[in-house]
Amino acid sequence: MGILHYVLLCFFTLILIIKLCSEYIKYRKFPPSPFALPIVGHLHLVKKKPLYKSLQTLAEKYGPIIFLKFGSRPVLVVSSTSAVEECFIKNDIIFANRPPHSVAGDHLSYNYSVLGWVPCGHQWRNLHSISAIKAFSSNSLQMPAYICDEEVRFVIRGLFETRTPQKVDLKTMLSELTFNMIMRGIAGKRCFESGMGKEEKKRVLRYLKETFVPVMTMEFGDFFPNLRRVCFRGVDYRMEKLRKERKIFNQGLIEECRLTKLESSPVAGKKCMISNLLSLQDSDPKQYTDDTIQGLISTMLSAGTETTALTMEWAMSLLVNHPEVLWKAHSEIEKIIQQGRLLDESDILKLPYLNCIINETLRLYPVAPLLVPHFSSKECTVGGYTVPPETMLLGNAWAIHRDPKLWVDPAKFMPERFEGGEIEKVDALKFIPFGIGRLSCPGSVLAMRMIGLALGTLIQCFEWERIGSDPKPLVMDPIVELDNNNGINIDFDGDDMEMEEIDGPL
Repeated sequence: MGILHYVLLCFFTLILIIKLCSEYIKYRKFPPSPFALPIVGHLHLVKKKPLYKSLQTLAEKYGPIIFLKFGSRPVLVVSSTSAVEECFIKNDIIFANRPPHSVAGDHLSYNYSVLGWVPCGHQWRNLHSISAIKAFSSNSLQMPAYICDEEVRFVIRGLFETRTPQKVDLKTMLSELTFNMIMRGIAGKRCFESGMGKEEKKRVLRYLKETFVPVMTMEFGDFFPNLRRVCFRGVDYRMEKLRKERKIFNQGLIEECRLTKLESSPVAGKKCMISNLLSLQDSDPKQYTDDTIQGLISTMLSAGTETTALTMEWAMSLLVNHPEVLWKAHSEIEKIIQQGRLLDESDILKLPYLNCIINETLRLYPVAPLLVPHFSSKECTVGGYTVPPETMLLGNAWAIHRDPKLWVDPAKFMPERFEGGEIEKVDALKFIPFGIGRLSCPGSVLAMRMIGLALGTLIQCFEWERIGSDPKPLVMDPIVELDNNNGINIDFDGDDMEMEEIDGPL
């Protein structure tokens, strides 16, 4: 009899557990999720590059809110304005962190004390305050104004040297320009001096890109932490080497400014960022440590150089494919700027159509198609679905920027859609190239000014066209591989464009 009672007790207990679990699962309604494989989860569905297009395809099938598993890590992917609003505005505090213990973060974040990696809290507020006041405030942005003007003029003079139509290596030219701008603001000196030979410039540019362009990357070791030290050890070695290279380079800049008190301009009171931070270090050494300064240097070189150059490259590619837009932009500049005077940074706000071109470029080709990952600190609700804690959040800006429900002819290059600031009046959430919320890019204003000045001056001074008597339009697909007969390659090197001088003095 005792055994029978024990069996019955176990049976009813099991039924009770199943009932409670079913009620709990019913209460916790998780977002739609495709079929997952053991161990790898949904990685087999996104193995094709680029990731943002794979996620866009899944969103078209399962909806704008999808729950995935990348290895052992839960991932929430949002691809609609309503979902973006819930995650990045209404639940911004819950999603205010970055994914912890990532491969790149463990090596490149100075023990998670850099602005892009530090968890939301007291330290994050301190770093945000330092960045906002000393790097990206309106007063600080006045210092790079003359730097941007001088560097753009330096590039224009170089293009005018031959006085004949020529091929222009846009990729290299724009990368050198942005590195020079950012470096002068950081340390008061240029990366590429006029006396450098072509090979030396290539070597320096290759070193800077290899050292600073890799930023907040996602590696397979992030999704399989238990196997990281066994199967993905090579990535840790690569990141450790990168950390050492950055530390040597950044500390060298700090020591140079510390020893020489180097100023970035002969104008009184206008110093470089490092000199300003070193002055603050004397009064508050605990907050303004060398590691803090190194972190800001790495952030600006990583986030503000190649991304800006890439946007300008996309813009020029779009313009030569649409000569009517190029001519309209040139006419606007000719109307606003006096004859014989070069565009300067104070003119950018007077050129609305130029800004429309930049916005439309960022809509079609955002430099961060997937917003930098966020991380949930606790359980929350998004779109009526339950999102568990410790979930990685990915906002698919690429899908939102090309959603036919939000944009008319979303694949078409049409700068006029931004005229009159309509984007702000209708729905600012559908245009998020710099992110949104408290973790959005703090350097967006500086980036727009740099892009506007460089792009506007290139349009003002030269006529641009594709090479050949009957040139084909550049193929504007970042994943299409083209053969040599098409006259362009996947990287959109500037070799594919031709420049002709226009009449009028420089």
